[in-house]
Amino acid sequence: MTTITAHTHAQEQYTTTSARLAARLSIHNYNTAPLSWFQFAQTFIPKHGSILEVGAGTGALWQPDAFPSSQIQSITSLTLTDFSPAMCSTLSSDPSILSLQSQLPVTIQQCDATSLPFPSSTFDTVVANHMLYHVDDPLVALAEFKRVLKSGGKLVVALNGLDHLKELFEVGEMVGRGSTIKGLAKITAENAVEQITKVGFEEVGRERFPGEFRVPGVKPVLEYLDSVGEVDMEEGKREVVRRVVGERLDREGGWFRVEKNMVLFTARKP
Repeated sequence: MTTITAHTHAQEQYTTTSARLAARLSIHNYNTAPLSWFQFAQTFIPKHGSILEVGAGTGALWQPDAFPSSQIQSITSLTLTDFSPAMCSTLSSDPSILSLQSQLPVTIQQCDATSLPFPSSTFDTVVANHMLYHVDDPLVALAEFKRVLKSGGKLVVALNGLDHLKELFEVGEMVGRGSTIKGLAKITAENAVEQITKVGFEEVGRERFPGEFRVPGVKPVLEYLDSVGEVDMEEGKREVVRRVVGERLDREGGWFRVEKNMVLFTARKP
């Protein structure tokens, strides 16, 4: 049996359910940038040859609004992996992924990011969208990404900075729902270039996703903070969130503004 090396928090959050990830992704509904995060990320993913996404989650990168069928033509295969059986089940039943499977070879496989079950030099592109901070040893994962890439192949990695969602987690810290990843992550937007180059990638580029999140009420904040834990918050803590966010909404004209620090890194295997 393959040993899964995602850290304990990630296993608790994602192994048996995709609901918590879906709840957190809903914050993107309040993005002020002209493109969604997934549309932005797709502009950096080459649309040719064989593509591997490691930690594909719920498959949000491959929904039609981010990845229209017109971009499929030169892609020879798409492989989506995740360490979580629940995520793989979600991917296997997702209507958009099923539609893609009728247009090009799409493989869904459960596996560990630090021990990919693919031969060396298999893929033209490897994508890791907001997943490396869930891995206990990101350098091992990056080395695996390099191993399975062909010479000249492209790496696309998305990571958050330490101040990502600062205002949201300031509220969370008041009720015991601070940023777990902030304390656990061994790779962030701040040190990513160093780690990507350390394993031998070249031509590292860095692009920050513009804009902020403007949340129009308390409910999305409650749902996000609920998703951070294993169970929903107690009513007393929910009341604290309602009060603090409500005061902010009153001060800022009906918006709870949340800063984002989402960065997309690209690199090339020599």
